Amino acid sequence: MTVLKELEVALGVRSYEICIGTGILADCGGRIANLVKGRQAAVITDSNVGPLHARTVQESLEQQGFAVTVVTIPAGESSKSWQQAEQILTVLLEQKFHRDSCVIALGGGVVGDLAGFVASVYQRGIAFFQIPTSLLAQVDSSVGGKVAVNHALGKNMIGAFYQPRLVLIDLDTLQTLEQRHWQNGLAEVVKYGVIYDAAFFHDLQTHSAAILRRDVAISAEMIARCCQLKAEVVALDETEGGVRAKLNYGHTIGHGLELAGHYQGYLHGEAVAVGMVLAARYAAQSGMCDPAVEAEIKALLQQFQLPVQVDKALALDEIVNGMLLDKKVQDGQLVFILPEAIGHVKIVKGIPQDVIADLLREELHA
Repeated sequence: MTVLKELEVALGVRSYEICIGTGILADCGGRIANLVKGRQAAVITDSNVGPLHARTVQESLEQQGFAVTVVTIPAGESSKSWQQAEQILTVLLEQKFHRDSCVIALGGGVVGDLAGFVASVYQRGIAFFQIPTSLLAQVDSSVGGKVAVNHALGKNMIGAFYQPRLVLIDLDTLQTLEQRHWQNGLAEVVKYGVIYDAAFFHDLQTHSAAILRRDVAISAEMIARCCQLKAEVVALDETEGGVRAKLNYGHTIGHGLELAGHYQGYLHGEAVAVGMVLAARYAAQSGMCDPAVEAEIKALLQQFQLPVQVDKALALDEIVNGMLLDKKVQDGQLVFILPEAIGHVKIVKGIPQDVIADLLREELHA
């Protein structure tokens, strides 16, 4: 195992480390064993990741005396459901898991959110570990303790803030990631540059070709920077009462697009990419930022081969309805994160839905 970077998410008694390196899966058992009393673990994974990595994690845990139950769910957003959570909870009950047992998420964002939700409600909360294997999960969803399942009427509407005990990022797992899923994660990477770090954004522009081909050294630094930014924000605002909301840049429209497509079209990062472009366009039209800001964001996303336009097959009313079911809606009005410049965004409340509907309508008919 080679540890390249260790970061802390500083949350007092709930503080935890993010460990980034190579060969980490084979050594995960020792690190997890140091943080729990019990020796019973459920590894939650999916049908894509499980065949690749579950055996390595299981053997590492068993070397530390763990009794391991591997639960494999179907890959895809549709598995992030209450029904799937109930099935996993049934397994934990049948296996007589107790409060000293632990749940380990081995997979992408869907697995992490679902496994974390299960851990948060089982016996009012048991230890939870994140081993993210997708770029999107490594740079974003595995850090910060947001856990949830989806509902037919809205994404992530049933969930909690429940922090992991440890996040283990093994860069080797990215070698098996499909290119589309690599690009999907890059949308969240770009987001960090837009909202907090102009220098990072410009580094992404400079190294876009190397990042797209997954240059190991540059990618490791990129992932570490994203985790550092996320850790700093979560430490300031764990439950999204203020500054953490800025991490939702691009997500209001993005979630509307995902819901309108019934989670069958855009991947999460792809939808967020389109949402970021449209939010920047609205900001420019409102005089909040120079039109060049939208152009820069759009160009970088295109360099990463991400979509920047709304799928014209989607229905306007379904996109808008999906946006209104977003958690960020307050008193029936939309809340947007809008860029003022690269590296600076503002939380704007009370945007009329018809204004955003007009923006979407213009995009759909362009």
